[in-house]
Amino acid sequence: MNTIEKIAFKLNNLPDKPGVYQFYNKEGKIIYVGKAINLKKRVSSYFNRNHINKKLHVLVSNICDIQYIVLETESDALLLENNLIKKLLPRYNVLLKDDKTFPWICIKNELFPRVYLTRNVINDGSVYFGPYTSVVMVKNLLKLLKKLYPLRTCNYNLDQENIKKNKYKTCLEYHIGNCKAPCVELQSQEEYNNNIAQIKNILKGNISIVKNHLIDLMNEYSGIHQYENAQFIKTKIQEIENFQTKSTVVSTSIHDVDVYSIYNDIDYAFVNYLKVINGAIVQSFTLEMTKKLNESIEELLGLAITDIRHKLNSISSELIVRYIPDIKIDNVKFSIPKMGDKLKLLELSERNVQYYATDKIKQKKLLKDNNSLMRVLSKMKEDLKLKKIPVLMECFDISNIQGSDSVASCVVFKNTKPLKKEYRHYNIKTVVGPNDYASMEEVIYRRLKRLIDENKALPDLVVIDGGKGQLHAALKSIEILGVTDKIQIISIAKKLEEIFIPNDSVPLYLDKKSETLQIIQQIRDEAHRFGVSFHRSKRSAGMISSEMINIKGIGEKIVQKLIVKYKTINNIKELSIKELSETIEIKKAELVYSYFHKN
Repeated sequence: MNTIEKIAFKLNNLPDKPGVYQFYNKEGKIIYVGKAINLKKRVSSYFNRNHINKKLHVLVSNICDIQYIVLETESDALLLENNLIKKLLPRYNVLLKDDKTFPWICIKNELFPRVYLTRNVINDGSVYFGPYTSVVMVKNLLKLLKKLYPLRTCNYNLDQENIKKNKYKTCLEYHIGNCKAPCVELQSQEEYNNNIAQIKNILKGNISIVKNHLIDLMNEYSGIHQYENAQFIKTKIQEIENFQTKSTVVSTSIHDVDVYSIYNDIDYAFVNYLKVINGAIVQSFTLEMTKKLNESIEELLGLAITDIRHKLNSISSELIVRYIPDIKIDNVKFSIPKMGDKLKLLELSERNVQYYATDKIKQKKLLKDNNSLMRVLSKMKEDLKLKKIPVLMECFDISNIQGSDSVASCVVFKNTKPLKKEYRHYNIKTVVGPNDYASMEEVIYRRLKRLIDENKALPDLVVIDGGKGQLHAALKSIEILGVTDKIQIISIAKKLEEIFIPNDSVPLYLDKKSETLQIIQQIRDEAHRFGVSFHRSKRSAGMISSEMINIKGIGEKIVQKLIVKYKTINNIKELSIKELSETIEIKKAELVYSYFHKN
């Protein structure tokens, strides 16, 4: 029986019952786990249609076997599907980000239970509350509980036999009032367990139950004139009230509801959960999901609700949502509010999930960009035979037109991106006439000398616009400055895009589609553009200066003022005497105006 016949046989024999199905590939590995109200209809639907979604098409094309588990209810199927996904991590299932690193509050399963912070949830019968998103919040909560109910922090085995044998002695915690010493029978197990019950109520958000109990106790002490005890209880009530005011109170008419909102992106989905008890938000949690098959919002929301309810032991009978998920939970009602406090709650949850998702997606993009950047820089290092990754690159170009006004430009790139505030122009000072080699030698010396004198970072890579001659000229300056071991240098010739490397007579030819060559070309072209623009402005200023210097009574300073403000000679010609006088004296303005308007 071949694969097609095997799958057809399985489809024909699937039951019309709720359950969980598993798809296997040709290696016998589970690649997808799903739930179904009707196994036959759901599984058959994968093979009865043409899939527009490419990922779904790939999934189906890889299915070589189908297994299933029949269950009593859809709720059972939900839980089993969730557990299997987290245990087996099938390739095409949504990934639920584990929250094992989040802090929890543990009430230990032992006589005279301890209450403490933990990040490890162990299935040992202990009661866990959380996960919390802030360690600071957990510590503040434990501090409050310690103030209200002094509990032991030791890890002694306080069974009745050990206590009766006087195995333990009171410690410092007892003497400073942090523990009532149940280890030497100074506190009964009944009183201790009563305190634990009240702590559980506070952690569940049932603060009113604890508060009412303490009010009755305070009144009882007051009635028998035990005012010190009554005052002590009153202080506890105030502490609880202060803690309660820190929760977001929504409406006293809203009792024990869960709120779920979803943010759906191309590759990820985020679901926010708010727990509301007695009108106050007592817990918030956001689940991150990695999508695999372009799942619908309803499907993602259903999966998240199942996971969160199971993870946080929520048994709320009303769930506030924007979309009805594709699940059914026994004795649970889904509500889509249209107005009022419930709608405000949903909008609050939606704002939270949007902020969370935006931040997470930015982090992932930044990480992806950084990984991509390091790949590109590492490839450049390999292609150009460099000793280190060229994070900081500088490129130099010499510009002169018809042998006049030689200038140089320096552009700086960091992580392959222009750093324009570090760009520099240079007027060539020591070279007479058009000598690109000597000009390159001068500008390299001046640039690197300045960086060294100012104790600034030297570039990881210097790129020279030119061939062998320019490269050798630059190397002379590097040797004079004594930084040969610190500077990596190459040159690129325009004609054939040859790359020359020191001490290698044979030029390097990179593939025209190579990212390394494209980056080198980009930095070279930017240096050329920057140099040419400076050269043009300089020549333009020279032309204006040479013409206006002939005006009788107009000196170089006046010419310079006009050049700086108006740039071109045509702009100056079009100005009135009044406009010119805004920059220079009225008499000088009349002279300039008269010169250009003789006729």
